[in-house]
Amino acid sequence: MRRLSAGLLCLVWAACARKADLVISGGMVWTGLSTGAPRPGNVAVAGGKILAIEDDAGIARYVGPHTERIRANGGLVMPGFTDGHTHFVDGGFQLASVDLRNAATPAEFVRRIKQYAATLRPGEWILGGDWDHTLWPGQPLPRHEWIDSVTPDNPVFVNRLDGHEALANAAALRAAGVTKDTPTPPGGEILRDSRTGEPLGIFKDRALDVIGRAMPEPSPERRDSALARALAYAASLGVTATAHMSASWADLASYRRLDRAGRLTLRAALYLPLDDWRTVADSVRRAGASDPWLKIGGLKGFMDGSAGSRTAYFFEPYSDSAGYRGLLQHPEADMRRWIGNADSAGLQIAVHAIGDRANAILLSIYDSVTQVHGPRDRRFRIEHAQHLRPEDIPSFGRLGVIASMQPYHAIDDGRWVERRIGPVRIKTTYAFRTLFDTGARLAFGSDWTVAPLDPILGVYAAVTRRTLDGKNPGGWIPEQKISVGEALRAYTSGNAYATFDEATRGTLAPGYDADVVVLDRNLFAMAPDSLDQARVRYTIAGGKVVYRR
Repeated sequence: MRRLSAGLLCLVWAACARKADLVISGGMVWTGLSTGAPRPGNVAVAGGKILAIEDDAGIARYVGPHTERIRANGGLVMPGFTDGHTHFVDGGFQLASVDLRNAATPAEFVRRIKQYAATLRPGEWILGGDWDHTLWPGQPLPRHEWIDSVTPDNPVFVNRLDGHEALANAAALRAAGVTKDTPTPPGGEILRDSRTGEPLGIFKDRALDVIGRAMPEPSPERRDSALARALAYAASLGVTATAHMSASWADLASYRRLDRAGRLTLRAALYLPLDDWRTVADSVRRAGASDPWLKIGGLKGFMDGSAGSRTAYFFEPYSDSAGYRGLLQHPEADMRRWIGNADSAGLQIAVHAIGDRANAILLSIYDSVTQVHGPRDRRFRIEHAQHLRPEDIPSFGRLGVIASMQPYHAIDDGRWVERRIGPVRIKTTYAFRTLFDTGARLAFGSDWTVAPLDPILGVYAAVTRRTLDGKNPGGWIPEQKISVGEALRAYTSGNAYATFDEATRGTLAPGYDADVVVLDRNLFAMAPDSLDQARVRYTIAGGKVVYRR
């Protein structure tokens, strides 16, 4: 590995005579400056920053009597993972809630809810869950009658894993005052019995608020505990930064409390609701957007729903739902107004779009705002960018729109999505390769709790595209695979760029934040189908070891 001259080190990071607080040695160092393979090397850290990257001979001058030594034992030393799209505090709550993700039958779904309800006091709500009805024979959606008898004293509102539909039990329906006469809000759907008109318990997209308004707000103490759980879990997976999407003001307050107490172990950029752009702009203007660990990243909005809930918005009808194209969560005119106003206020904008029509409309809005308001470094983001028309893909590179994508969704949705949209549209679903080749910047994440937080699983998914059902060993739409180096860049420097942080993190270079992860093996030397077996050995955030395996 090429050694940096002492003069350059002095210029970049006053390092001439400085001793390291921490040295990581004996590993393969991937700096993230390119997609190429790592090289043997050592990383020195001081004062929370990268001090030097050296070979074995050069590292000795940074070692003093108080320097902590970490042995990588041939594993991969790389920038800490950034998850470009999480619902982070929700993830902390989910870690302590009922887990329905792999409930493979309706009976198991009911059993787990019953078991969890037995641990609660009467009146306590059961939330989270992340159920997946595509695992069930015949794939029926659950109904409130399934669980009413096992949850008579506890309101239930458990969501599908994509977060775009949820099941309410009878107690929750009563708490929210929902009857057959309750109107369906625009941009949402309430499933009803075709004979009686009574709600079945399933609420989709904007209709989730019908129940949500009745749910008690968690106390600050409970929210702080959820955040602390999420921080510890993220550290165990090598995640040292995240873009927290759809954050609330209460979430921001929780981060600020833990930040003041010195308890944050990852850097967070929070994206608050798009329609609240004026309040966000005022807050940033008064208090500033950031400190080294926490900032208001910008705004998050929604164009449509999800393919799993059949609410993603497409040009052509769903293949398995004659004439139905999905829905927009908000009228296009509202989205144009909000995005235009937020851009005028200088805020970064990230918008959820999954169906091809939702993505096309959003790209058009971004294009028109850019033309009207003139050039500046906006870094518009599209969250998910899952289903794209071939003619729309080059617009990402041309307009400088960041494709904020979640690779694990590809190997999950690949089990069933062709039945929803047919064999033609899937060719440009999760089009990682084509987006890269047409000049788009990719930022990878998990969408946790929709998918597992573990970024190693995301790298595995992007490189192999092997679906979870084992039916695509060569990869689902294999022409959209990317390399290990490309996937890691999207999880590191790609995400740093997506939050305007590329000057301080995302790569290993002198003067950059010492956010480092040490894996137990070199991903570049592994067979692609075994990438998911790698594990985190150490996580270092701000120069401090926050996780050891």
